[in-house]
Amino acid sequence: MNRLARIGKFARLRVWVAFLLLAGALFSRPAMAVDIQRVVSPGGIEAWLVEQHTIPLIAMNFAFRGGTRLDPKGKEGLGNLLSGLLDEGAGELDAAAFQERLEAHAIQLGFSINRDSFRGSLETLSEHRAEAFSLLRLALTEPRLDPQPIERIRAQILAGLALEAENPNQIASKAFFATAFPDHPYGRPLHGRPDTVAELTVADLRGLQAAQFTTDKLLIGVVGDITANELATQLDAIFGDLPAHAETAPATSAAPDFTTGQTALIARDIPQTVMMFGLPGLLRKDPDFIPAYVMNYILGGGGFNSRLTEEIRAKRGLAYSVYSYLVPFEEAGLYLGGVATQNARAGETLDLIRVELERMRDEGVSTDELDNAKTYLIGSYPLRFDSNAKIAAQLLGIQLQELGIDYFDKRNDLIAAVTLADIRRVAERLLEPASLSLVAVGEPDGIPAPEDPPLP
Repeated sequence: MNRLARIGKFARLRVWVAFLLLAGALFSRPAMAVDIQRVVSPGGIEAWLVEQHTIPLIAMNFAFRGGTRLDPKGKEGLGNLLSGLLDEGAGELDAAAFQERLEAHAIQLGFSINRDSFRGSLETLSEHRAEAFSLLRLALTEPRLDPQPIERIRAQILAGLALEAENPNQIASKAFFATAFPDHPYGRPLHGRPDTVAELTVADLRGLQAAQFTTDKLLIGVVGDITANELATQLDAIFGDLPAHAETAPATSAAPDFTTGQTALIARDIPQTVMMFGLPGLLRKDPDFIPAYVMNYILGGGGFNSRLTEEIRAKRGLAYSVYSYLVPFEEAGLYLGGVATQNARAGETLDLIRVELERMRDEGVSTDELDNAKTYLIGSYPLRFDSNAKIAAQLLGIQLQELGIDYFDKRNDLIAAVTLADIRRVAERLLEPASLSLVAVGEPDGIPAPEDPPLP
């Protein structure tokens, strides 16, 4: 087949897949009707499955616990580099041949990494599932890690790091985590540093592959046109060749201890000051997490319906966007927020943020605010289930967070049960403006410089 004919074939496949994805969004079942099956393969590999035979699509999301926490110190960015290389050739297929096989069968395969997990996603027409599962198996068990793809992906990462070095939001985020977790992998940059990325070797990548891809760390969510019996057999075919445990245990780090109350000013000649602020948060398994989630919607997570947006944007025009959110890592919880404002009004904006934290802590919320938050959070929940891919992502998420296979059924009841007293309790527990940590990038007025020199 010549190149133009292949392009035409691939274009038709993309249209067909797009149609099926749209059909999945239109005809998928509401969240409360999701029927999750626990599937265990003959080899002992477990997955959670939602059968959906309306359209011939299969979506699989999976994760290995670990993530960038497994990057050795001094080799930051190793996991990120590996995530970019797994679909760049495997087994007998070089990068071009591997990508052509994906394209020819309209298979979507991708990998990513965060601080706590190494993730993958696969979407395929059910008629091509054998090919899709075979390619996934090769990517995980026999990645080639050839020199040319390594250097190409490395160059892309280095180019991205150069852009991040000029991005005030990225500068603030990296500095915040480095300040908050100076002695833990959470404080290291997700994508590495130019000096560490430049020195990563094939041996480093093979070592991380062996440490990360083990079945004791594996969690899987599958949605679509496949039965439990069929999936059980395929789980062993895809993942069965992976080792059960890593031969060498990764180096352990001290428990993360979030350093509070610090201010770091990073001078940049830009017209706005970008600020990232935060406090200790909650682990996802904490009984107060759901009340804190509702509280945060009212304070800064609800967009135009939040107090921070009302006070800082709507009333005073100090910022286009101001927000807050809960970050439940596996080993630590954070309560973070961000805003960008004129340099001349940075101090004023920060003062208002502290005032709103104090008001929430000292006064709680009104009945109307609580009812409106519940209505939105409950009513919008089905939007997370309007496609196979989204449902698969949700299946994986509740496994990673150990919420239980019945979480979809009980989640809205947990939201509905939150009381004014619950909000007051978690606000008093979490919101202490005096302990607020801050990183400000720009030339801010009205924010006193810390005693120590600013971060570089």
